[in-house]
Amino acid sequence: MRPTAARLEGMPGRIIILLFFLPLILQCPWWGDTSMHKQRGVVVYTVSPFRQRGSKALIRGWLFNGYRRLAAQVPYWIVPFALGYGTYTWAKSRDAWQNSKAGHIALGGHH
Repeated sequence: MRPTAARLEGMPGRIIILLFFLPLILQCPWWGDTSMHKQRGVVVYTVSPFRQRGSKALIRGWLFNGYRRLAAQVPYWIVPFALGYGTYTWAKSRDAWQNSKAGHIALGGHH
């Protein structure tokens, strides 16, 4: 980048200079404003919007690839889920039995 010229120093905005009793109005840009000077050596790479195709076959790809990925993970979560659900149903039925009249009698408590 080219260094800022001395005439563009200071606050941005309009600068009025009297030259032979004629007002000369200059526009001083903000720091980093590239609208006044052409920059060289700046390379920008982009992908064409026609080449991106971000949502091409989004649903179809999710259906088949998503199913395949989920099916591959089933052995890792089905066993803990089955153990947890079995423990929950056992505890729920045991609690119901302990709070029943037969449970109180069997455990030697009073109902």
